[in-house]
Amino acid sequence: MAGVDGKRDRLVILASSLGTVFEWYDFFIYGTLAAIIAQQFFPAVDPTAGFLLVLATFGAGFGVRPLGAILFGYLGDRLGRKYTFLVTVTLMGVATAAVGVLPTYAQAGIAAPILLVICRLAQGLALGGEYGGAAVYVAEHAPANRRGFYTSFIQASVIGGFLLSLAVVLASTTIVDQAAWTEWGWRIPFLFSILLLAVSLWIRLKLKESPVFQAMKAGGEVAAHPLRESFASWPRIRMMLVALFGIAAGLTVIWYTAQFQALYFLQNTARIEDTAARLIVGIGAVFSLFWFILFGWLSDRIGRKKPIVIGYALTIALMFPLFHWMAGAANPELARAMATNPVVVSGSDCSYDPFATKGQPTACGKLLDILSKKGVAYTKLVTPDGTPPAMRIGGRPVNTSSPEAVDRALAEAGYKLEKSVPPLGRSLEIVLAIVTIGFLSGMTYGPVAALLVELFPARIRYTSMSIPYHIGTGYFGGFLPFISQYIVARTGDPFSGIWYTIGVVAMALVVTLIWLPETAGKKLE
Repeated sequence: MAGVDGKRDRLVILASSLGTVFEWYDFFIYGTLAAIIAQQFFPAVDPTAGFLLVLATFGAGFGVRPLGAILFGYLGDRLGRKYTFLVTVTLMGVATAAVGVLPTYAQAGIAAPILLVICRLAQGLALGGEYGGAAVYVAEHAPANRRGFYTSFIQASVIGGFLLSLAVVLASTTIVDQAAWTEWGWRIPFLFSILLLAVSLWIRLKLKESPVFQAMKAGGEVAAHPLRESFASWPRIRMMLVALFGIAAGLTVIWYTAQFQALYFLQNTARIEDTAARLIVGIGAVFSLFWFILFGWLSDRIGRKKPIVIGYALTIALMFPLFHWMAGAANPELARAMATNPVVVSGSDCSYDPFATKGQPTACGKLLDILSKKGVAYTKLVTPDGTPPAMRIGGRPVNTSSPEAVDRALAEAGYKLEKSVPPLGRSLEIVLAIVTIGFLSGMTYGPVAALLVELFPARIRYTSMSIPYHIGTGYFGGFLPFISQYIVARTGDPFSGIWYTIGVVAMALVVTLIWLPETAGKKLE
């Protein structure tokens, strides 16, 4: 067990946390600027399709995280914790800055989105080694009875990265006008990562290697083949599967729902002005930072498993009510119109493809496309073959001869679709809803770094915890914005994307309840 050295421990926590903030800033800046990146790199496609393609590219960065976990997990278990996450933060900073100098589609054609994807893949590869390195490094310095508290700052740092991305975007949009922002100002947040990289490297170079790794190296016990050893027996494989499906998958969909899905919901469905939506989500995230540290600290006293299980159960019960609360507070006129004057589209062929680049092939699909672009909820009614498409709002037939006619009918039915800024009182309600989702995220995420470190032996710890964590967060969480928005686009229900979160959390709850052991207080060999 690591001894208590206040000065050393504060430096370890500060350096690991700040590095994590900077690295996640680099990753989240892409998600924060998804809408303008769609304009710059995918302008040749329909706006809905362009937005989905940007989210798919966002997910692609997560898709390679398991490869980064394997590569940097191997290096971390073979060469040491410190130098491995020096490499990860450097790769992340360079890849992010590169996005800031990429040519746009207008300048380079199809080469532009290809280069963008390459940068995203490099970011994902780097991030695959970051979390494991920071978590292992801090945990191996921490006393057993404070391990949850120490490592909780890493979890809070992930939100710190998201907040920093929002703050830099807001500052950038303030110092340049809208025309300049669209033309070149969007590059500023990406180039800002060069400064963050320099600060992060300077801080992390002050660190020494973890005492656990130093002891292993001195005793000649460093793993020769960390990846092979991680899969050497069924008990080790089973524990990695529990970490994947019970921990990583569940906590990450809650976290991304609290951040990105809430942001896109406010911007696209609740029709809140983009900057105001970023501010509201950012303020909610600031207040949510406390929950991660609270539940990390609490897990040292009541155990790791209990808050995670309770958090999962509460998420399943509360997620839909919380999003309905946000919708009512953000745009009560729109919420009232959806409830009292529902939109029903009928036709014999109402297929809708969000990725269609040349328009929808059927007349009914064109109606659905109009509604989808406006974030209007609708219900589809299939009618016998040959029946022409029709639309009813609140049971009344609507003239669908043109998009303008549909707009007039929606406005007459009370649909407030122009973007606006809610008054202070209602904005605070939205913030409170986001803080509540942040509370659920803190319950499930706060104890996890300590838990994952405690699940695996020191020889293969970096590799064994990184692989399931990054498969879970990379695939279940990284593709959440794309999957949830795709579900919304296909169903016409702005709340339907939440079912993805509920389904993954329900799976995680079952796995955690049955197979996850309690690890709090375990001595790290």
